[in-house]
Amino acid sequence: MASLYWRRRKGRVKPVELAPYSSEQEFEQDVFQTPELLEDVFLLKRQVRGGGKSGIPDIIGIDEDGKVCIIEMKNSPIDAAVIPQILEYAIWAESNPDSIKSLWLEAQNRPEDRAIDWDNLEVRVLVVAPSIDRATLEHVNKINYQVELIEIARWMSGRDSWLLVNRLEPLPIKKKRPVSGLIIYDRAVYEQRHKPEAVRAFLQVCDDLQSVATKRNWPVERKFNKHYCGFKVGNYIVFGVKWISGKSFGIFLKIPEAAMRRAKIPGFESKYESLWNQAVYRPTGPSFSVAKMKLLLEKALEARVD
Repeated sequence: MASLYWRRRKGRVKPVELAPYSSEQEFEQDVFQTPELLEDVFLLKRQVRGGGKSGIPDIIGIDEDGKVCIIEMKNSPIDAAVIPQILEYAIWAESNPDSIKSLWLEAQNRPEDRAIDWDNLEVRVLVVAPSIDRATLEHVNKINYQVELIEIARWMSGRDSWLLVNRLEPLPIKKKRPVSGLIIYDRAVYEQRHKPEAVRAFLQVCDDLQSVATKRNWPVERKFNKHYCGFKVGNYIVFGVKWISGKSFGIFLKIPEAAMRRAKIPGFESKYESLWNQAVYRPTGPSFSVAKMKLLLEKALEARVD
């Protein structure tokens, strides 16, 4: 059994106790109120009823790529027996885009940068539980939906809590088969939606950020997505570059709004997106330097690694 110890700054070591959730409702509520755990998913609603299905998806959301996300939560260890249930939810969501669209239009503070193809809705399933039988990965590999298995365990010390998130890595696919959503976002893919000159500038800024990170040995990993390129520490995105329109983009940083207000970067205009707790700096012309954002980038990084 795993044990967790908290080393305080003064050298004192304090044991942290594993604190399982008392109910599925408490587990679900904690995840819903901590959307960072699911990275890029904008959560729409809990306990969604609709259509003629017998079950109720725990949470529905929309991710950065415009996919509808079905989040199924279990407050107990699970195995492949969960597969029929999530398939039922996925088929319902794919067959009832109008129901999902209604939830989207009713949602407050929905992000402006989600491009959703309601006529060809893609479905992504996230299964969340304290522990998941590893054999489930083999069954997931045979499903023609994007399915992710996520373990979340809570540890507590006094009034402080830690949430340990473990995303199970998919097994290698032994034979070729059509899989939804496995797109490599490169220059050619971006140029299908954006102006070629904008794509060149976007990718150059991504490379400039990577160069800054590499020179300073920052522990970040770069990942390209449909609407942005994010630099992550573990499961958390700390900064990156996002598309604003077909020909414009901005650099986003996970920093407090007050820090953005204090920092005026030449060549950029800024705004704050409270929903995502991030500042967005949009270039106002061709003459701008990513290097001038070094202090803000460091601030975003420190917020995640401290």
